Amino acid sequence: MNLTIGIDVGGTKVLGGVVDQDGNVLKTSRRDTPHEGGTSLTATIADVARELASEFSVGRVGVSAAGFVSSDRKTMLATPNIAGWNGVQLEEQLAALIGLPVVLENDGNAAAWGEKRFGAGSGKANMLLLTIGTGIGGGIIVNNELLRGAFGIAAEVGHLRVLPEGHLCGCGARGCFEQYASGNALLRHAREAIAASPDLARNLLSRGDGTIQGLTGRAITDAARDGDQVALAAFNTTGQWLGAGIASLSVILDPECVVIGGGVIDAGEILLAPTRAAMERAMPFAGKHPYPEIIPAKLGNEAGLVGAADLARA
Repeated sequence: MNLTIGIDVGGTKVLGGVVDQDGNVLKTSRRDTPHEGGTSLTATIADVARELASEFSVGRVGVSAAGFVSSDRKTMLATPNIAGWNGVQLEEQLAALIGLPVVLENDGNAAAWGEKRFGAGSGKANMLLLTIGTGIGGGIIVNNELLRGAFGIAAEVGHLRVLPEGHLCGCGARGCFEQYASGNALLRHAREAIAASPDLARNLLSRGDGTIQGLTGRAITDAARDGDQVALAAFNTTGQWLGAGIASLSVILDPECVVIGGGVIDAGEILLAPTRAAMERAMPFAGKHPYPEIIPAKLGNEAGLVGAADLARA
């Protein structure tokens, strides 16, 4: 059996798994991401890999990391949300600690590859993945290959500018896509709807601590499922922005499907239906060409580790 280890590194957790050639995760191991990042995080990744390798005969390790990975997949160029990892020769360091060959990949790319190989994008040669969480991550498959770009930083779709001089983004620019169509954006849209219609918002606010500041994405989702009009309006606004962004990306990439993952996808059709409608309204040359399917991801939190494990095998 051709087994590899995939490890998905994020701002809060390091999740590793042993994965077979069919994308099945045989065992997982998890650690908290050290706040100090740097060498402590590198050591934590190695600990996860060694633990899993002690129980299974594995040939390689794939690491999915949140940040900019060099085009040769050896160096972490920059990690905006992880301390002490800028310019780190991570492939070399991890291979020495683990004793196995290591392949690095950006987390969005790894998740896209996992969904393409074993999830919602299976059988699709051209696919776009959007992960809708705190921000918007992405991965692009073109003719069955990952699009990494000249410097390894392609598919940072969350930072497509959709509104000149719009909200300030953490990247330093204004009006980025993720400021209007992410999980954080959903919260902003809900708070704006509450401020506009406070009498209608009592039900939604009662699901938290009674304040706008205490409102959570989970509460908005649950309220929307129960038909709450303010919550549904927040999802509709988020879907309007998401669909319009997908339309713009589609005329550049022409994907067969757009796979939506991340925490916000728990809302299902409450988000996807207005997103599809908005894409159709915003699509250039409307009605003149086929549109991509917009479908939910299938692999959930394991997409990154499954994709990284498969990329290590390739």
